[in-house]
Amino acid sequence: MPTNSSPCRWPSTSTPTPTTPVSALKHTRDLDLPFSTHAGLFGFVGDDNIRFLEENKALAPSTTLVHAASLSDDSYRRIADSGAHLSLSAESELNAGQGYPPTAKARQYGIPVSLSQDTVVWWSSDIFSAMRATLNAGRGLAHLRAHEAEKSLTSNALRAQDVLEYATIGGARTLGLDRPIGSIAPGKRADLVLLRTGTPTMTPVNNPAGHIVFQAERADVDTVLVNGRVLKHRGTLIGVDARRRARHLVEQSLEYLRSKIPAKDWQQAMNPVGPGRPLPAISVPTAATPGLPSGLQFAGRLFVCGGGIE
Repeated sequence: MPTNSSPCRWPSTSTPTPTTPVSALKHTRDLDLPFSTHAGLFGFVGDDNIRFLEENKALAPSTTLVHAASLSDDSYRRIADSGAHLSLSAESELNAGQGYPPTAKARQYGIPVSLSQDTVVWWSSDIFSAMRATLNAGRGLAHLRAHEAEKSLTSNALRAQDVLEYATIGGARTLGLDRPIGSIAPGKRADLVLLRTGTPTMTPVNNPAGHIVFQAERADVDTVLVNGRVLKHRGTLIGVDARRRARHLVEQSLEYLRSKIPAKDWQQAMNPVGPGRPLPAISVPTAATPGLPSGLQFAGRLFVCGGGIE
């Protein structure tokens, strides 16, 4: 469903400059557009950014703050008072260091939450993985804080049902589309994802929400309907050969990048030297190669690792 919105990127400083962001925010207000921006990124934008948005009347129910992971309680209170939404990208936040996914702060202050991927180049582009990462991060932090206080948790405050709602109706609310989509109810559009229940990962289903969040994967998707139109059935896309075209476009993109980046720079990026000992440089050939370590082979489109296939 195409909609109009206004994204905004801040300069590389914790305090926004008073020119371009102000004009962008004015443009958003004048056209009554939903507004989305990164917020709470460690070392990039922080509490000053939230105060700046509030002073410029840009914190509102139509505002989406992506990450919002490195903020003070004062900022979360301001966000809650404004009615703005959070969009959490747990895979990105946990791997790229924006901060810890703030599910606990969102619950504490009553801030509505949705899920996002940040980038499909680095992370899974998979809503099931996004739900699991969000749930695991929230529960893991809660257990850590309890252990630091010499305590143990006997139950988890963040539930699978919460995260499932973040991924469905939460996303619809963030986009201002919760009236037509986001849940199954009379009068709403038939935007549905049907999962198989006969696969090994989906048998048996005792707790549907918990099973979807912890066990379901993309291969379990049987049928997809958008506004009542069947786009996928029995695991196959209808009317388009999107998989072949997508693979071709990805391969073209990779080939273009390889042609523009010197081989030495490419290898350094693929095998970065961390703060500890350097990682072993392992090239990825286009076919199985006897020269690779015994624990890693690449054959066609299958990685064979230590006798298993991933």
